[in-house]
Amino acid sequence: MSTFTLSHLDALESEAVHIFREVAGEFERPVILFSGGKDSIVMLHLALKAFAPAPVPFSLLHVDTGHNFPEVLEYRDRVVAAHGLRLHVASVQDYIDRGVLRERADGTRNPLQTVPLTEKIQSERFDAVFGGGRRDEEKARAKERVFSLRDEFSQWDPRRQRP
Repeated sequence: MSTFTLSHLDALESEAVHIFREVAGEFERPVILFSGGKDSIVMLHLALKAFAPAPVPFSLLHVDTGHNFPEVLEYRDRVVAAHGLRLHVASVQDYIDRGVLRERADGTRNPLQTVPLTEKIQSERFDAVFGGGRRDEEKARAKERVFSLRDEFSQWDPRRQRP
């Protein structure tokens, strides 16, 4: 009898592929958050593996702060075109221009991404959103397990989260 074991990374990859496939089977309109950064590149790579040789059956969503290097946006667009993906963009600058959001004194726009993100999720009727946030960057993420249940206001609902 053969004893086949997966390495730690192979086991994580296998679990991620399983999750992508399950979400594709259970939800109508999933989307992957994609900025062109290292976390979202890994997420897209896993999605491509999960469905190969078929195309990824859901879109990408980029919440554009307006502070991206042009090379990152060019890379994002190249990847989208190369894999025949659909890209949705929610622009923080559009919200600032319309007076919905105001620039912060410190110049950072990361905290301003929430409104464009949640409104794009609602307007496009996305019912599952993949993100590649790392637990080592934000300790609260360690409590969310594999997925994060949200209420109608897009707030994390920890009472519905399994332990």
